[in-house]
Amino acid sequence: MKRKLLGMGVVAAMLFVASVASATGVKLAWTNCAGEGTGLSNKTSACAVNTGTNILVCSFVLGADLATVSGNEIVVDFLAQTATMPAWWDMKDVGTCRASSLGFNTIANAGDVVCVDWAAGQSSGGIGAYNNSSTDTAVPVALRPQWRRLKIALAVPQSGLQDLVSATEYFACNITVNNLKSTGAGACAGSTEPICVVFNSLKATTPTPVNDVTLGAGDSPGANIVTWQGTGPNCLAVPTKNATWGAVKALYR
Repeated sequence: MKRKLLGMGVVAAMLFVASVASATGVKLAWTNCAGEGTGLSNKTSACAVNTGTNILVCSFVLGADLATVSGNEIVVDFLAQTATMPAWWDMKDVGTCRASSLGFNTIANAGDVVCVDWAAGQSSGGIGAYNNSSTDTAVPVALRPQWRRLKIALAVPQSGLQDLVSATEYFACNITVNNLKSTGAGACAGSTEPICVVFNSLKATTPTPVNDVTLGAGDSPGANIVTWQGTGPNCLAVPTKNATWGAVKALYR
């Protein structure tokens, strides 16, 4: 098991690229925006009901002011400890065990006092993919069965372009995972297996692509990582390195 966890730590290291400035980057938390202090780094569930929804809140902090922001491109990685991704986490695509269980919205919590909705309620978008595509080279082919990559794109209308400032935590979106098929007849196996979730990157887009900014790691160590069902893949054993343009582009192929 120790060898297994070490191997998963190496895979986790390959799943994201670190930003240069420690105060700049992305954040991920269960239930509430990380900056509010009430978000969770781990979510534990008995998986005894088929109702309710688990919410992953994505947010980000810019290292410098950025004018006329038009949207976000988001990459989130899911990593299992088991040899293959549990069926409970097979979502979205036709034929998967829980095809209707993965969702997305841009509804900011009205009670937030720290996290600011960068889009002022005007953004919309959707999930582009949730898979372990054979064309994605983020992890070795042999390990792809236990990994999934989620890609999300959102944008505001031309009239809603926003000038964002540094050192402010901005709400990007919510990723929702409901509890359907957790128990009883027709349940999908693996809901109690540990899973690591890594907010890999966020690109803040503008009408002039050369001005776009990509954030490639947590704004502090581990800020972009959460777990499901406690201990699992060693996602914190991650060396950092500076982002390269080639590495950033590879995330969106």
